[in-house]
Amino acid sequence: MIRFLLNELLSDKQFKEGRRITLIEVAESTGINRMTLSKMINHKGYSTVTDNLDKLCIYFDCRIEDLVEHIPEQ
Repeated sequence: MIRFLLNELLSDKQFKEGRRITLIEVAESTGINRMTLSKMINHKGYSTVTDNLDKLCIYFDCRIEDLVEHIPEQ
């Protein structure tokens, strides 16, 4: 299963910038629908397009392995 690390990246960005960042702000900055971002955070195994992953890597200035992790299914 793929797990998205959006909460962790969002928390790090908020700390570095010293301000609260909402999903609405991320959605507006990336062009990704807010509901899609919410599903990536809250739904196990949610699938999204690679374009969204690219946009998030640009927004968070991170590598793909900072954004997603693979968790083996038991």
